Amino acid sequence: MTSWILPPIYLAIVRLLLSVYAFTTIFFVLGWDGVHHRHDLDRSSFSYFTDLSYWGMAFYFLFSSLHTFSYARTGRAWLQRWPLALQVAHTAFYSTIVTFPVLVTAVFWAILYSGKWFSSEFEGWSNTSRHALNLVFAAFEISLTRTSSPPYAHLLIIVVILALYLALAYVTHATAGFYPYSFLDLNKGSGTLAGYIVGILAAACLIFVIVWLVIWLRKWVTEEKLHMRGKLGKSRSGNDEEMVEVTRESMK
Repeated sequence: MTSWILPPIYLAIVRLLLSVYAFTTIFFVLGWDGVHHRHDLDRSSFSYFTDLSYWGMAFYFLFSSLHTFSYARTGRAWLQRWPLALQVAHTAFYSTIVTFPVLVTAVFWAILYSGKWFSSEFEGWSNTSRHALNLVFAAFEISLTRTSSPPYAHLLIIVVILALYLALAYVTHATAGFYPYSFLDLNKGSGTLAGYIVGILAAACLIFVIVWLVIWLRKWVTEEKLHMRGKLGKSRSGNDEEMVEVTRESMK
């Protein structure tokens, strides 16, 4: 629940602000589409990996801010009082938050973006928020917190989630009659389709490894070389000045 440079209360505030921005973006886009009679976009939003990952990011920052507020106030994170299964799930959640935004941004700008800027300010803002600022939010978690590199086992979780989304995309086509992303169209040929699927999967694995290395490097520089081991929370169980740290790596 700590940062190597920010006090816990400031880290909690920043995380909360990021969550508020993400939720505001989500609901404003839904409202805009509804007001402008684009109800098909509202109904199909959960068919898009971009939207699903953005929802995940919004909830991650909400819960991480609550954990950090709790740690700042009492010296003990709310997360530490959760069942072990939920603690493990939260660490896996973190791994998706630092991986999927990079993948979403890369796929959008490299494959989906037409090369022409958006026709309206709203389209420019909404796409920038979901396909650029999401990367900034992930970079914040990677660079300014004290999290450890995710376990290699989480790479399997990343692969499974992508496989489940691929199944969802084809369920969407079977039930709603459209492909969420044009490169998933079976009519493009099996070779082209396989190339996109394998390429995106390989990109996700590469991103996971790069993020792992960046986090390892950040910890090495800030903690081993600069000895900046974090701004800690105050324990309320004894002396108010007693400083305590979350002992489990997965709780950081």
